[in-house]
Amino acid sequence: MTPDWLQNAPQAAQDYVAGRRLDEVECIVPDIAGVARGKAMPASKFARQEKFYLPNSIFLQTITGEWADNPSGAFTEPDMVLTPDYTTTTAAPWTADYTLQVIHDVSDQQGRPVPIAPRNVLKHVVGLFEAKGWQPVVAPEMEFFLVARNTDPNQPIIPPMGRSGRRAAAKQAYSLSAVDEYGKVIDDIYDFAEAQGFEIDGILQEGGAGQVEINLAHGDPVRLADEIFFFKRLIREAALRHDCFATFMAKPIEGEPGSAMHIHHSIVDMETGRNIFSDEKGREAPEFLHFIAGMQTHLPAAIALLAPYVNSYRRYVPDFAAPINLEWGRDNRTTGLRVPISGPEARRVENRLAGMDCNPYLGIAASLACGYLGLTEAQDPRPECIGDAYISEDELPLTLGDALDLMADSEPMRAVLGEEFAAVYEAVKRNEYKEFLQVISPWEREHLLLNV
Repeated sequence: MTPDWLQNAPQAAQDYVAGRRLDEVECIVPDIAGVARGKAMPASKFARQEKFYLPNSIFLQTITGEWADNPSGAFTEPDMVLTPDYTTTTAAPWTADYTLQVIHDVSDQQGRPVPIAPRNVLKHVVGLFEAKGWQPVVAPEMEFFLVARNTDPNQPIIPPMGRSGRRAAAKQAYSLSAVDEYGKVIDDIYDFAEAQGFEIDGILQEGGAGQVEINLAHGDPVRLADEIFFFKRLIREAALRHDCFATFMAKPIEGEPGSAMHIHHSIVDMETGRNIFSDEKGREAPEFLHFIAGMQTHLPAAIALLAPYVNSYRRYVPDFAAPINLEWGRDNRTTGLRVPISGPEARRVENRLAGMDCNPYLGIAASLACGYLGLTEAQDPRPECIGDAYISEDELPLTLGDALDLMADSEPMRAVLGEEFAAVYEAVKRNEYKEFLQVISPWEREHLLLNV
């Protein structure tokens, strides 16, 4: 018998358990890193409870499992109230039994949204647009590497073995034969996505060895962030079925390009349904240029969210297809801000700076925040870059510490994202950065041990 609460779930989730016994429900909250935190419980118990509880300290945990100091001073770990968002219900088709996942809304005990929860941060930024009568639309692109199993962190990452018996090769961008080398993993990704009700707009081979890109159809920012959050898990599970890993590190393999999460942006007038980036005659509207100007002005203060780890900045190096600039250009992939070819109704701006290692909720929120500030400030961008923007001077922070300094000094960015969130995020990331600086790397041992 289908539980009553499932009537509020997407059709794909209902179809997945139709005629079957639902065993378990995973109650999930994305943390600062985008890791799924929460509880798994028998489906029968989930059906009897309307809310659940977790301590607010889950948002103070670093990627290494350590705890950052609470900027508010107190570390009493009060419980937050978790309420299921049934519209996010989706299958976990890799499990041995029939399991569903449900993302939960997070509020305090007075019913107010917890401002440091990443999903709430994105909802807040979207709400700023909606208060102006605008509906932001995004289309994310996900790049990742399939790599050989790596159980020893001291060993370098290497490409996976393909069906030919040879390791995946680099410099095979857009090659269908390269994708076929690990076709069984791709097949499982498709099957899992179909079971979960996700629409894949396309899969292609990128420039790195074993590097894949998945494009998603445009839509609501929160829904798309939910999908990327779920996609990361399903892709990892598909890879594990075939004796390899999927990694979303920004730069997992030395000498290979990094993995980005390009974000396409457009804004719809909620009253007329028109893309505000185009005027009534289909020409570029002033708002289009204002949005770009906001990106150019405020992205340096947002990089700490788009490139959240020390490894993220290894992607920002010349000659590896990662723009290290704030130039904009029409159909110019060397610019950090690209305007793709489109008709007036689909006019959009592509932010090419975000890494795939970012929390999708925070990456999209930060990118939208820059555009929102541009729309409200109504400034014009620099002239369009016509040539090769790769040769432009560096405009972005090149270390996590510098990026956090820029974020801390930006009152507009902190105001849009929320002061409490900005303080917690900075505390977590400075803790991670401090931990990294205490690690001695193989490069240091090789070149400094006997030579200095």
